[in-house]
Amino acid sequence: MESASLEAPWQAIARQKQANRDARIPSQWRIPLAHMPKDPPCFEDGPQSVLHVPAAVLSAEEIEITENYNISTLIPAIARKKLLAETVISAFCHRAAVAHQLTNCLTEPLFEQAAERARFLDQYMDEHGMPLGPLHGLPVSVKDTFDIKGVDSSTGLASLCFKPAEKNAPLVDLLLSLGAVVVAKTNVPQTLSSLDSVNNVFGRTMNPVNRLCTAGGSSGGEGVMVAMRGSLLGIGTDLGGSIRIPAMVNGVYGFKPSNLRLPYGGQAVLVPEGMTRIGVQPVAGPLAQTIEDISFVMKELVPRASLYGEDCVLGEWADADASKPLQGSGPDGQVVIGVLRNDGNCALLPPVDRVLSEVASRLSEHSNIAVVEVPTPTAWTKAQSAINELIAIDGGVLMGQLLESTGEPLVPWVKPRFKVGEPCSLARLAELQARRSQLELEMLQIWTNTDQYGRKSRKLDAVICAVAPHPVPEIERFDSLGYTSSFVLFDYPAGTIPVRNVVEEDLDLGKALGGQSLGVWDDHCRELWDEKTVNRKVYLGTPLSIQVVVPRLEDEKLGKFMALIDGVIKSHGQSIPS
Repeated sequence: MESASLEAPWQAIARQKQANRDARIPSQWRIPLAHMPKDPPCFEDGPQSVLHVPAAVLSAEEIEITENYNISTLIPAIARKKLLAETVISAFCHRAAVAHQLTNCLTEPLFEQAAERARFLDQYMDEHGMPLGPLHGLPVSVKDTFDIKGVDSSTGLASLCFKPAEKNAPLVDLLLSLGAVVVAKTNVPQTLSSLDSVNNVFGRTMNPVNRLCTAGGSSGGEGVMVAMRGSLLGIGTDLGGSIRIPAMVNGVYGFKPSNLRLPYGGQAVLVPEGMTRIGVQPVAGPLAQTIEDISFVMKELVPRASLYGEDCVLGEWADADASKPLQGSGPDGQVVIGVLRNDGNCALLPPVDRVLSEVASRLSEHSNIAVVEVPTPTAWTKAQSAINELIAIDGGVLMGQLLESTGEPLVPWVKPRFKVGEPCSLARLAELQARRSQLELEMLQIWTNTDQYGRKSRKLDAVICAVAPHPVPEIERFDSLGYTSSFVLFDYPAGTIPVRNVVEEDLDLGKALGGQSLGVWDDHCRELWDEKTVNRKVYLGTPLSIQVVVPRLEDEKLGKFMALIDGVIKSHGQSIPS
């Protein structure tokens, strides 16, 4: 009794919440101990991937359903009654349960609700002879921040546990209206500000590709669920890179839209309501196994988004005509792709620089693509410090109160980085937004040409760059946001494409990193390559990805350019080490 009385309130809440979650994993879906990885993971024990485990514990039918279909083939199979929605959802729920036991990726298993929803969809098909909507039967997972009626949006904070939402988030309602099935909510970092998805209530989510490395954040649970194929569509949010970074570290595709494209409201309130309207607006977006799956879903969501979200504009998303080459702004319709190699704050480490060069080289061989090197824009270099200030305009006051109310401590990564301060003054906010506008204007120059009469035209159709300057780092060591957060400041659509995995030749073992550091941020990045502070072999087998960026509100074009670039990468797959 004495030890219990010394406990802070958050500890009992966390135990109860974990027990509540674990009770929703059916006993028949528990993984035999022989297939469970050793905890904590240890480098000396060899490869730390768990991607192979589902095949050892699922039935043949479940493996067929969860591994041999993508979104664009699964939905027609259900529509033709080749597969029942109930069978499909049961298979994906089982796989999600397996994924969770291996990685700790779930906060709210919704398996019973998903099964009931699937039975309803099958009944609807029987009664009406047609699907409920174009996403009929699609298994979806959503980041824990999104409200689902009757379910917590705790975000791993004890003070928000056992406070179920009263209604669905608009994006959840939109997905359900199209026939989707939400199978689970997924884990996030404490305060949503870490690049490792760990919190005091649910613990740490592990990377299934290599459990020694980070699973990313803040949509880390979504990256893991999609990588493990516990769902075919993950819905995350992105403020500093929170869709693109989990996609990068887990080897899947991630898509950060512009503002106004998908409904964002109806999420856990962690800053004063309305604050993001005057600071930097996060966005919701998808993660999936292919860019085709992302485009398939966005084609259905974007035209309907303004019916559900007060923060959306009317949009369209047309199918690409596969019979015609994609038209760009270059001579004879060539697609002009720029290469940005350095944000001016952190230089790319060798494997990342190498894979970017490989992709640029492959693209330059394509008859309809022109590749040009783009000097580092000063605005890109300055963007990191600008967004850092705009993200923090509330002073962290509400978050501090949420933590203090249950005596919850900060987790190690967050502790030195989070401090409660004074909210930003109106005058200072105006200065920050004026600075942002100036940077946006400067950045616009990379996209445009100006002729002798002052007439502007498009110079670049898209840009490729790194998602981060380093490979997928070990747990707690991801420390660079400049390659992703800047495009939130500029409101540019941006997406992650996995290219290949790190091989031994990428490690340059015994070879020191040359050149001079660009500054403090680069010092931290260089530590991830310094053989005194890291065994580079930890990177073996982890994904190497690139980022594709287009101008503001050209989201549909981003989907098309990502598909074009992805196709070129895949067509040269044997030429790129894997």
